[in-house]
Amino acid sequence: MKNITILGATGSVGTQALAVIQSNPDLYRVKALTAQSNASLLVEQALAFKPELVVITDESKYQAVKDALSGSGIKVLAGEAALCEAAVLAGTDMVLTALVGSVGLRPTVEAVKAGKDIALANKETLVVAGDLITTLARENGVQLIPVDSEHSAIFQCLVGEPAGAIEKIYLTASGGPFRGKDQSFLKGVTKNEALKHPNWVMGAKITIDSASLMNKGLEVIEAKWLFDLDAEQIDVIVHPQSIVHSLVQFNDGSMKAQMGLPDMKLPIHYALAYPDRISSDFKRFSFIDYPELNFYKADMETFRNLDLAYKALLKGGNMPCIINAANEVVVNAFLQDRIGFLEMSDVIEACMEGIGFIEKPSLNNYLETDEYTRILADQLVTK
Repeated sequence: MKNITILGATGSVGTQALAVIQSNPDLYRVKALTAQSNASLLVEQALAFKPELVVITDESKYQAVKDALSGSGIKVLAGEAALCEAAVLAGTDMVLTALVGSVGLRPTVEAVKAGKDIALANKETLVVAGDLITTLARENGVQLIPVDSEHSAIFQCLVGEPAGAIEKIYLTASGGPFRGKDQSFLKGVTKNEALKHPNWVMGAKITIDSASLMNKGLEVIEAKWLFDLDAEQIDVIVHPQSIVHSLVQFNDGSMKAQMGLPDMKLPIHYALAYPDRISSDFKRFSFIDYPELNFYKADMETFRNLDLAYKALLKGGNMPCIINAANEVVVNAFLQDRIGFLEMSDVIEACMEGIGFIEKPSLNNYLETDEYTRILADQLVTK
């Protein structure tokens, strides 16, 4: 029996993780659940899975959650600080970090310090402070097990391989809803068009990131830290079918790919069970249904966010933190119809130029960079 805490239980990854847990009641027990503001779903989940603790980050929803769980024996806390309490809860074997954005940084740091293995679905944590997190993980003997389908694919391809055998990795991208479109088309796209992902069912923020290719840019930075790679060893290729989830090319020239249907429950299932591989009743892939698998070069001139992410990775320091914070602001603005699709890249680039660079940032430096970048990005959006 593995005890699991889920940070971000009401989001897309969190709800699918609970579905995996529900299908394997003899293997997993839920220790704690957290949510940003979806109080009704959090209460429903808590009553179904009986965790020791639930946290609602939106403090205005605290009383409603507390009243709904009165008499259940479940402890209820509120606020961002309470996320850290959930992350270090005694008896937890694994923390699934499925929070959206850099809010996942502090609780992940605390969970790693407490020796909890991390199933990582919050890519922004490694984007913002990859050096800090990976160093802490080594010092505390903690495993970082990726949940993103692309990084899970790389992780699975590396099982049993010797250290230092990677020559290059290829992260696959579906291309999103605007694959093949030019900037004249993208200039006028709406949020409703951007939210129509062709293959994956995801939350709004990650879906917009996928449409702009920023999601792939963040994954490039995340891959650098997860697999100890240089920028030159990480490539992005567009694969519209989303069947090959990513590939590894080894130093002898051979390659491995991990394949499967585009279903987030697969990498979640793998991460929760690791190092075991347990059976599932998920739908199986058939080559007959996919007679062609296509691959194309990513268009970094049209989708500038991917190019900006590579530049941030090469610069290092707090630069990835800057692009992540700026991106969170502009995506929120785009979803509110306050900025155009292409203008998001302009604001991100302006923040990269306008925020002070720190070569070797501390945790406080990262947090300050995040704060200052958000202020600048919001000012640029409202001009």
